[in-house]
Amino acid sequence: MKKLNLLFIAIALISCSEVISQFAQNGLLIVNSQVTEEQAKLIYENAKSFPENTQISIAIIEDASAKFIGVIRINDTLQLLNNHERVFEIGSISKVFTATLLANYVVYHKLELDNPIQDIIDFKINTIEKITFRQLANHTSGLPRIPSNFNLTIADRNNPYRNYNEDKLIEYMTEKITLKESPGTEYDYSNLGAGLLGHILAEYTNSTYDKLLYEYIFSRYEMMSSTTDREKINTVLVKGLDNRGNETPNWDFDVLVGAGGILSSVNDLSKFALAQFDDGNVELQLTQKSTFSIDSKMKIGMGWHIIKTSNENEVLWHNGATGGYCSSMIVDVKSKNGIIILSNVSAYNKEMGNIDNLGFSLLKTLIIK
Repeated sequence: MKKLNLLFIAIALISCSEVISQFAQNGLLIVNSQVTEEQAKLIYENAKSFPENTQISIAIIEDASAKFIGVIRINDTLQLLNNHERVFEIGSISKVFTATLLANYVVYHKLELDNPIQDIIDFKINTIEKITFRQLANHTSGLPRIPSNFNLTIADRNNPYRNYNEDKLIEYMTEKITLKESPGTEYDYSNLGAGLLGHILAEYTNSTYDKLLYEYIFSRYEMMSSTTDREKINTVLVKGLDNRGNETPNWDFDVLVGAGGILSSVNDLSKFALAQFDDGNVELQLTQKSTFSIDSKMKIGMGWHIIKTSNENEVLWHNGATGGYCSSMIVDVKSKNGIIILSNVSAYNKEMGNIDNLGFSLLKTLIIK
């Protein structure tokens, strides 16, 4: 692929079509100064290696105001694309929403963070040590990343969570559970823990995870394109791509949906990010508080990772990756800034780290100001 030179030209918006303008044959065309020259360079440098038909949708939040830019790769060039209302799998950013559901339960006195889950569930966990809701939300439960009866050797690489159901989860917890360490002592990222948390919260209220999301979060913040039910958003869904750029199946989550099953848009996620700046929102404030120190540069709240930046500020962060999508969400509460990136870049793409790199690089352009 030949290297493209950058050309920044401001033009008036003249089309109502989804593709609002193109990158020039050998350069980048910017509409109405939506991004700065520095930001445009960062987008180009991090997107230029992705496959044909890759889409990247970006929300840039500066001083509590959101603007959007999207790009798509077509014919070895990048085009600007109005895709801020298009829907992508957000992967593990779902864990932030699962933890936010828990925060709602805690604030309204339905549960306590340090309640053992053994006191709530209707099956007996085969371990003497107690596991609390806080530990599920901050990855200190001692549970492994995935359960041992989640057989990766026979799971469908293109849709690995589809067949892991409630019966298998209960089988693991009642018969095969092995804790990697004592609960509350070590941070160890666990899809199992987050999925179990979402399942318990739904069972506790005789509801479903998707209904809880709508009741407590999506309806409150007017996130009308966010769901775990793909049938609801099929007409606005961006197709996921594999590492070679071919369309790949969406991931179907069953009992572990709370670990990674949400679909959303940067338009919706920006509303959730802006709500993080409201210091009167008790539930969101609770998720932002540190619950465990991982190392000198990172703590974890409830769902959110809390990262210390180079200027000693702290930002909230989570990313996500599935077979057809990668995402990153960074929220700087102090400065009221943030970056949200959704893409159909595969988790199996060797350059998938560019999505996080782009997010933090874009954030720095706001901090400098």
